[in-house]
Amino acid sequence: MISTEVGRCWWALGDPLLTEYHDSEWGQPTSSETHLFEMLTLEGFQAGLSWLTILRKRSAFRAAFAGFDPRSVAAFDDADRARLMTDAGIVRNRAKIDATIGNAAAFLAVAQHAGSFAALLAERFPPPPRRLPATAGSGSLPATTPESDALSKELKKLGFRFVGSTIVYSFMQATGLVDDHVPGCFRYVGGGS
Repeated sequence: MISTEVGRCWWALGDPLLTEYHDSEWGQPTSSETHLFEMLTLEGFQAGLSWLTILRKRSAFRAAFAGFDPRSVAAFDDADRARLMTDAGIVRNRAKIDATIGNAAAFLAVAQHAGSFAALLAERFPPPPRRLPATAGSGSLPATTPESDALSKELKKLGFRFVGSTIVYSFMQATGLVDDHVPGCFRYVGGGS
């Protein structure tokens, strides 16, 4: 299911926000600590919702969560929690808000131990990212993989919450730890695994 104008992954069609996100960000490897924390957070907030809902609220999330600076978010207190619960610009879910604050502390602990969160990920997913084979179709995208299962389990042991395997695999796709652009998409590079 690829667009006939410019080949894109099927999910990126139908809304300009999805198209822009697909074309400029999704699947691009990153070592930015702030971006990694942002994507881990947004993927957690997306659970049970559509990604388009999260993209529409992304600027409000950035403002509410101090630009996704993990140090700032880890220092959030009860007043910040109350502020976030009244912020109509974001998804107001107490469990996800509490998880984000706790995840910021866990993120910093990992960075202190491993040098950076990106270093931990690079150790587990060395470049180049796994790519879909040329024979893959749009229905070939998994929701989880053994790798996302393992990373989810590890992150939970490190104190992270809202990091189930499906959320973690979406995070891996978003941050270029895997490259799941489908054959026919102009961003499709690959053919190997």
